[in-house]
Amino acid sequence: MPLFLDQPDNNFLAYEHSPGTTPGVVFCPGFHSEMSGNKALFLERHCREQGRQFCRFDYYGHGQSSGNVEDGTIGLWLQNTLDILDAVTEGEQHLVGSSMGGWLMLLAAKNRPMKISALVGIAPAPDMTGFQLRRLPGPQQALLDEQGWLDVPNNYDDRAPYRVRKSFFEEAKRHYVLHRAIPLNIPVQILHGLDDQEVPWQRSMELVEKLESRDVVLQLVKNGDHRLSGPDDLQHLKRALNGILAASSPA
Repeated sequence: MPLFLDQPDNNFLAYEHSPGTTPGVVFCPGFHSEMSGNKALFLERHCREQGRQFCRFDYYGHGQSSGNVEDGTIGLWLQNTLDILDAVTEGEQHLVGSSMGGWLMLLAAKNRPMKISALVGIAPAPDMTGFQLRRLPGPQQALLDEQGWLDVPNNYDDRAPYRVRKSFFEEAKRHYVLHRAIPLNIPVQILHGLDDQEVPWQRSMELVEKLESRDVVLQLVKNGDHRLSGPDDLQHLKRALNGILAASSPA
């Protein structure tokens, strides 16, 4: 059963936390994803087997947390991530971020440099809102400007389309990271599928170039899709995480 972290305005964040050794691991899910997904549960089992601290959580408006996802922003979900780090986890942490979670992990690492010591990105999507806007056909861009919102098809299940507001895209601009060097000097591992139809793998190449760290590894997964949640993909993820954990363990 999840625990709940109180938030302003009678809101709350749902989370699961397993105590253990540090550095711990925190999983940051993607947009419209939940802490009950395959990658989060796989990492939880792996960390528990090692006796390692692990935390997974749902952002505002996602999963078992309170709120409406349409009212969420990148800034709010970043604050959710920081609140979990500050109030739930203990000691040094490695962040694993999937898709939008890969953007949030970068922002969190910049905000908590003494807390975050390594990153693992799974098809990370920094500045994804700008990319999404550029992909919209002209008529849809005009409609977004006119009515202030769009209903976007859900590509991963049979749920109804989700609504995004123009204000969401505008707020997200405050958190762009790819327009300049990213001042992080910690180990980073990135996995990206060559068949990713949501976030092209070239975006991860751009991220590698912007990171100031010299300890950055990008692994391209042949036939890998955006989610990278199949059995073989999860093994790639485990190896990437284990490599970073081994490097951070005392000799």
